[in-house]
Amino acid sequence: MPQKLSSSIFWFGAFLGCYACCLTLGASLNEPASDTSLTAAVCPIVYQLDQSPTPRGYRYSFFGNGFFINEQGYLLTAAHVLETFRDSGQPYILVSRRNGPPKLLQATVIAVDAEHDVAILRAAINPFNSSYKVLCLALSSEPVSLGEPVLALSLHPPRKQNADTFEVPREDHFVGEVLSYESTQLEKSAPAVEVFLLSHPVNLGQSGSPVISQGSRAVVGLVEGRWLRSSGFSTAKSSSKTTPTPGAAVPIRYAIALLQRQSIYWHKPQLPASSPPAH
Repeated sequence: MPQKLSSSIFWFGAFLGCYACCLTLGASLNEPASDTSLTAAVCPIVYQLDQSPTPRGYRYSFFGNGFFINEQGYLLTAAHVLETFRDSGQPYILVSRRNGPPKLLQATVIAVDAEHDVAILRAAINPFNSSYKVLCLALSSEPVSLGEPVLALSLHPPRKQNADTFEVPREDHFVGEVLSYESTQLEKSAPAVEVFLLSHPVNLGQSGSPVISQGSRAVVGLVEGRWLRSSGFSTAKSSSKTTPTPGAAVPIRYAIALLQRQSIYWHKPQLPASSPPAH
């Protein structure tokens, strides 16, 4: 099973480790976005430590990442990122601004599907209605193919042990490909669900980050963690003596199902210009 890698939480010793403005429901994005603009949809999920700001802003504890999926301020993340907040703790998101340092915004937990390790959040103050530097990502309902190139995007504070809001988070861009599909439990005593493995490793704090198809530029999964179980792909994919521990991701279809149950809309990827009309 995989090892989940939210920054401050570790589940079950050998478990899973772990910004294109939006239009109306079902609309596609106007044009392919650069990796930099895609990162503008990503927000660290944190816990505010100070009641009053210090000279360096507010101090916070970093837990993982989420990303905006529509202009109403809704985000997706991995459910285990929110584990610490189950006892009435208040989650915050760290949001970039155009003319100032990042700012903490309270986030409300809208829905959680622990079995598939996905969760929906909503910013208490909608950053799309002000001067924040935010965008949102489209979601692809199409299964990602084996060998398909993907990009995992995440943010983390420069100093994880002493983080503050006046410091701009650092970006992580991991490019790789889909290695295989595997079956595993994401919640103790729950039925097995499907995950797909990534050719690049996953670092602490990347849980909940979007995994994006290099072709459609839409989200195909959420970073779950490190895959610690052996798989048959290793000898076929690499002739080196040591193979990096692959990352694991939850297919985005589980999050789409949760969004549907909550009647929350998301955006679909742009269709290729040469595609024939659907019948």
